[in-house]
Amino acid sequence: MIKRIQPDARMSQAVVHNGVVYLAGQVGEPHEDVADQTRTALAEIESLLAEAGSDKSKILMATIWMADMADFETMNKVWDAWVDTANPPARATGEAKLAAPDYRVEIIVVAAV
Repeated sequence: MIKRIQPDARMSQAVVHNGVVYLAGQVGEPHEDVADQTRTALAEIESLLAEAGSDKSKILMATIWMADMADFETMNKVWDAWVDTANPPARATGEAKLAAPDYRVEIIVVAAV
């Protein structure tokens, strides 16, 4: 069975299948700085995981896209304060041109349910 969370015509914010939840990329508000965008994205991730019956301790993999790697340390400070240090996921971070010029960070996670 496939469960789609917050679907619209283009995409779902999350999809659950075979005990795994796949989240769409989460971003903050365009007017926020990178730290606040990271906090906003992580809060949305927590909310979507809860809706899927999961939580941050069950994150298997995180992919983080940064508009500018100069913001890496700022994002990491927020991430380090948020991540479940007893259950840290595998993680990759890279630089990419994001969907809108004001987005500084986008976070994608896959988690067990």
